[in-house]
Amino acid sequence: MATDLAVSVADQPGGLADVGEALGNAGINIEGLCGVGLGDRGVIHVLVEDGAAARAALEGAGLNVESEAEAIVSAIPGDVRTPGTLGRMARAVAEAGVNMRAVYLATDNRAVAVTDDNAKALAALGM
Repeated sequence: MATDLAVSVADQPGGLADVGEALGNAGINIEGLCGVGLGDRGVIHVLVEDGAAARAALEGAGLNVESEAEAIVSAIPGDVRTPGTLGRMARAVAEAGVNMRAVYLATDNRAVAVTDDNAKALAALGM
């Protein structure tokens, strides 16, 4: 199962390196990544196959894992280059009453979505 972990770091040089080193030293591959600076802290989302092992490695390195969630991981739709594709997909999910917590890209041309209801999101997208 693909797992998204949101890791909080200080917004200063080295935060991303700390995350990468903690996972790399534990032999855990990062399948997808998204990082955002928010004032004095950063939030780094990492997609991994073994969430429990990744959490243990990150916390063992003194990092704060804010959340852990099963992620929707899928091939990027063929019409991705058509203007409005994201809007149509996001509107379908929103109309199903589902909140998107994170969306980013992963290795091998895959899209990652972290929602508050994966089953409803997938149904809304016809998946």
